[in-house]
Amino acid sequence: MKKRFLAAAMASVMALSLAACSDGSASGSAAAPSETEKTAEASKEEAKTEDAGESGAEKEPITLNIAYMPNYGSLWSVAAAQAQGYMEEEGITLNLAEFADGPTIIAAMESGTIDIGYIGQGAHKLCVNGQAKIAALSHISNGDALIGGPEVKTMEDLKGKKVAYSSGTSSEDILNNALSKAGMTMSDITPVDMDASGIVTAMISGGVDACATWSPNSLKILEEVPEATKLADNMTFKDTTVSLASWIVTPKYAEENQDKILRFTRALFKGMDYAADDHYEETAKAVAAITKTDEASVFDQRGDADWLTGKEVAEGAADGTVENYYKIQQDNFIAGGQVEKEVPVSDYVMLENMIEAGK
Repeated sequence: MKKRFLAAAMASVMALSLAACSDGSASGSAAAPSETEKTAEASKEEAKTEDAGESGAEKEPITLNIAYMPNYGSLWSVAAAQAQGYMEEEGITLNLAEFADGPTIIAAMESGTIDIGYIGQGAHKLCVNGQAKIAALSHISNGDALIGGPEVKTMEDLKGKKVAYSSGTSSEDILNNALSKAGMTMSDITPVDMDASGIVTAMISGGVDACATWSPNSLKILEEVPEATKLADNMTFKDTTVSLASWIVTPKYAEENQDKILRFTRALFKGMDYAADDHYEETAKAVAAITKTDEASVFDQRGDADWLTGKEVAEGAADGTVENYYKIQQDNFIAGGQVEKEVPVSDYVMLENMIEAGK
């Protein structure tokens, strides 16, 4: 059973208080400062240091190469964090690079061209297998869908039909989940493996009978294919699995760049707090500016997930909720034969980074 985050009241932001201290000029003497004056002065200097640190003024500027996919789910938190100045507060400049899917992003990270990347549900199996570490949970997705064309109205209709999907991604996951729930396997259909953009073209042209893909491709297909039917989405399996999206790094990068990852995650969480607080229009506008797509179509994707706040993720990392999400995910990978053996979640999920980023 999917475990939900408990709703939490927003904690009030603690303000730094500077200790009042005497300037010592009243007496005009050259006597050494009293212990009280020393303590007050030390408190003032400490407060100045903390305030400078929080503003990002004293942070060493860094540039991060960030991989994303061209949709709201991939960019919502980063776009909000950048637009609202949270990345700047952390001294971070982002170089954003667009990719089609998670496995390709991980390959780019392994080559050294990408520092931090976004992945959907399917690519998480590569994290379990040791190719990447999860720096932060992004959201719980409902953006994947199995869609039938005009001749496919039910799962039974899929038998023998051409079904397009992208192997190694959340597309393959939702297809396998839907088939399993219907008592079917890949051998009952004619699977056609292709990239995400190819799936859209094939469905619209009638080159395939059905497809498994993610938003915004799923929304485009449902809009443009006459009599298209959504056969399943992530919520179809909410009682047995959870579809996660995450920000990841390679194990080597995680070992060598903990401070950079923490600073990125801290800004990311602030972006999540802002975007999840009913700032969908502003966030969609920021995402559309990056993807150079129609703002209205990006805004339509706002229903693709449970948009978690950074506070919820940090608290969930501390109380075991986040770890349990990834455990459920791993168990399903093992059951589906995509992961061979159980691995401690803490081996590949950076829970401490999420906890620290929320402080």
